[in-house]
Amino acid sequence: MTTSQPQHNCFAIVLTGGIASGKSAIQRLFAELGTTVFDADVVSRELVAPGQPALAEIADTFGIDMLTSHGELDRARMREQVFSDTAARRKLEEILHPRVRAELLARVRACASPYCLLAIPLLAESGSAYAWVDRVLVVDVPRETQLARLMQRDGATAESALRALDAQASRTARLALADDAVDNTYDVQALVPIVRRLHQRYLEAATRATRRTP
Repeated sequence: MTTSQPQHNCFAIVLTGGIASGKSAIQRLFAELGTTVFDADVVSRELVAPGQPALAEIADTFGIDMLTSHGELDRARMREQVFSDTAARRKLEEILHPRVRAELLARVRACASPYCLLAIPLLAESGSAYAWVDRVLVVDVPRETQLARLMQRDGATAESALRALDAQASRTARLALADDAVDNTYDVQALVPIVRRLHQRYLEAATRATRRTP
């Protein structure tokens, strides 16, 4: 995916996919192989912890009722609002996404591993913001599978699950970014050899990239 010389030494691979596509299972398998993983969702949660500037900006933008009685972000209320209101979702993204990108890049720059995995669910929605990464791995499942998993996992109604799917980029848009794609419609055990092969491929790619670096 990189369009110019990377701004980092660690070979950076994005793991992305739609909601309920099974990204966490693949992320876990990579971690079990010793891969360094930086998760955009984890970073985002850290950035909205009480006392953080992003949380104060969210409260100023959306109202104090987006906070719990303990001063924490009311994630369920926030999620419901952004899934039903495109303008609200964009406002939240304007607050969080630049901060998340800056923190991820800082962590990649400090990473001493041969390669790292960046778990970024909304890569397709981010435009060229992550053009500096070296490779993109897309976890792919049919929309019908996403819908069924989302309803089972979260107890969501069909209506709310469809809203969540519609709030994200299309399957076609995600696959257009892929250097590698994993079909995750099967049992998790079927993913083990696939992830092992990808891990070896990425180690070899990282070695080649290091040799090219002046």
